[in-house]
Amino acid sequence: QVHVVESGGGSVQPGGSLRLSCAASGSIRRSYVMGWYRQAPGKQRELVAIITVSGTTNYADSVRGRFTISGDSAKNTVYLQMNTLNAEDTAVYYCNVQDVFGTGYWGQGTQVTVSS
Repeated sequence: QVHVVESGGGSVQPGGSLRLSCAASGSIRRSYVMGWYRQAPGKQRELVAIITVSGTTNYADSVRGRFTISGDSAKNTVYLQMNTLNAEDTAVYYCNVQDVFGTGYWGQGTQVTVSS
């Protein structure tokens, strides 16, 4: 089946940076929408950033200017460069890839912790 794996999470100090990676493999062919979501304790999962097959991107207001999403839909890989991290960015970050049929696939999540 389709397997989605994130990596790159960890603990950093405020102001630090992390680069998250995600790769989907298996039966999926080209992904048409790829994105990053995050969920902090007691909060709903929220959109962080998405990128479409055409390269169009969209960001949550809270991360715009600090985070950059990139990827290759043909390779089903997506990245999230996170700069100027702050405590509000602490969450489990999930990767989601959507195929041509509109089916989305989630990764298991990777923890990002920003603390002094």
